[in-house]
Amino acid sequence: MIKDKELRELFRVESEEHIQGIEKGLIQLETNPDDKETLEVIFREAHSIKGAARMVGVKDVELITNRFEDILGSVRNGETKFDQSVVDIIFRGIDAVRKIVNEAVTGEPSGVDLSGVIELLKSGAEKETNAPHIEELTVSNEEGGYRIDRYRVDTVRVETKRLDRLMTYSEELTVLKTRMAHFLAEINHALEMLDDISSLVLRKEGGWLQGINEMTGGVLLTLKKLRDAAYENDAKLELVSAELEEGIRNIRLIPLNSLFNLFPRMVRDMEREYGKEIKFEITGGETMADKKVIEDMKDPVMHILRNAVDHGIESPDVREKMGKNRKGTIALRGFRTDNSIFIEIQDDGSGLDIEKIKHNSLKQKLYTADEVEKMTPEEIKSIIFASGFSTSSFVTEISGRGVGLDVVRTNVEQLKGTIEVLSKQGSGCTIKIKLPITLATVRAIIVTANEMLFAVPVEFIRYCRLISGKNFFSIEGSETVSIDGHSVSAARLSDILEINGSKSAKIDERLDCIIISVVDDQFCVIVDSILDEREIVLKPHNPLLKHVPNISGTTMLGSGELCMVLNPHDMRKVFRNRRGFMMTKKPESGEMAEELKKHVVLLVEDSITTLTQEKRILESAGYEVVTAVDGMDALSKLAFRRFDAVVSDVMMPNMDGLTLTEKIRRDTKCSEMPVILVTTLASDEDKKRGLEAGANAYIAKPAFEQKILLDTLKRLI
Repeated sequence: MIKDKELRELFRVESEEHIQGIEKGLIQLETNPDDKETLEVIFREAHSIKGAARMVGVKDVELITNRFEDILGSVRNGETKFDQSVVDIIFRGIDAVRKIVNEAVTGEPSGVDLSGVIELLKSGAEKETNAPHIEELTVSNEEGGYRIDRYRVDTVRVETKRLDRLMTYSEELTVLKTRMAHFLAEINHALEMLDDISSLVLRKEGGWLQGINEMTGGVLLTLKKLRDAAYENDAKLELVSAELEEGIRNIRLIPLNSLFNLFPRMVRDMEREYGKEIKFEITGGETMADKKVIEDMKDPVMHILRNAVDHGIESPDVREKMGKNRKGTIALRGFRTDNSIFIEIQDDGSGLDIEKIKHNSLKQKLYTADEVEKMTPEEIKSIIFASGFSTSSFVTEISGRGVGLDVVRTNVEQLKGTIEVLSKQGSGCTIKIKLPITLATVRAIIVTANEMLFAVPVEFIRYCRLISGKNFFSIEGSETVSIDGHSVSAARLSDILEINGSKSAKIDERLDCIIISVVDDQFCVIVDSILDEREIVLKPHNPLLKHVPNISGTTMLGSGELCMVLNPHDMRKVFRNRRGFMMTKKPESGEMAEELKKHVVLLVEDSITTLTQEKRILESAGYEVVTAVDGMDALSKLAFRRFDAVVSDVMMPNMDGLTLTEKIRRDTKCSEMPVILVTTLASDEDKKRGLEAGANAYIAKPAFEQKILLDTLKRLI
């Protein structure tokens, strides 16, 4: 482990940058092996890692990257053919470098077999070459040379804590500027009063009045000078404050490439895993966006790309039959306007199947038939972002569990962004994400509750309105308000935050109300008063307070008062947990009985230990469990009783799980019943056989987690 803390962090960041550069270059070179310029870029990246490793004494990285240079040098000299096998070997070496770097930074053992990695890399070159020494100044080819003396620093790394400190100073300047504006207002008021006094004095007679008038004139002159100086200082302060804020915002902006460069390797690995051919294009990586925006978009972009590979791009044979190029295209693009950042992921695959989405949303009980019938095509496409929705009928580690794209919408909306889906069945799909350039400032409505100040971000507010108490009524004990013919759940802000006792609306009372919209829900929040709208600088919570519900942070107003900023997403959870939320009628008694009825699961497993453990898991989750010791036993039980799902092992005596699944699918009485296979057979070929047999889900025991089983059952039943 590197002893110096600062060197550890620098080495971690620098190594990852160079590793990403090598990965990006390898994928480009794999497509175009004759691209000598990209080969030189990879060579320089490897050379830079080797130099950094030598500087901090991480010799294992130095040895591995030295072998990288051997391979690349052999390719450059025409002694080794650059092909997929060479890329695979270097990628194996990169994985080892990442682990060794992590060990050097964190102290966690890497588990890397160094001699094995070195031998593997040796095999990557047909002929051993002398790797260039770090002291050599020139690396040349037919195109010209790369010289170290041309090197210059294009970027400067700044610690986030330093930026945060600067932002704090900026906030203080903003507060000071606002206070000075108040100060100027007070001076003007004093001047007006002195003017009035002067007018009165001038109307009186006597010499003493003349003296008072002269004194008053002196005060007036002094105040006017003070006012002029204050105006001048205020103008300078405003200029400095604006420049400082803009400068800090610009420092926080980083290129989208820092996000985009994470994905070429992932797409390539998935392409090979799924037996697909994909051309992955990246454009607009130079577009600058706020550091937090880029950090929080990693998971959404990853999920969208995974779905594009898994569900969107067809297999080469299928594409050929459809008259398409065997190689599908996925494009990741970034661009910006004056106020927004746009990220687009486009593929030329199968597109969204509207009818399949409708069918699955009904099957998974996300919407009723009436609700789906009333939806526009755009609304139906947006169902893919609903929590729990999946178009896959087969559950694997990557897709089909009903998780993933709901993360996309949640993260985008938390960043105050929007998402749009464009698709034509058979022709591909485009997902457009619009995001703010910076999150440093927020426009908010300032309200009061129980004599405390709160800020509500305006992007969540549909409108503010005075509503008469006669419009409020109760549904299942929860307060509700009628607005424009619609029933909306309502609550006082003080009750949501639990800062005082509840209070019902009076019929003759007019209440200040804010209608808040979050995702697909809207609710009414009653406040004591609505003050004004202003731009605020959001300060996140201290880590000790980050889990405080309903509050996302604080801000300081111009008056110097602290104001808490509300978290509408948390408030939505409060409303959704109330009985009667968004309901216009009580459910029928039959519906309630069906909801309370226990689901029955047939558990098929020949291992007593495994059978006992899985039975406990299912029963603790509220399921009624019937057991069977093999496929034959299971079939006999299926003949005499109805089950909601079957959870089965694959390798069993008498009849295995695959044969059992096939027989269930051929039986008209239970052909639609969900079947989940839980087995130690975890290869892609095993999963393929499970899918062909008709299983709905395939969970590998080596990676078994009870949450996966329970979540899968909940979605399928």
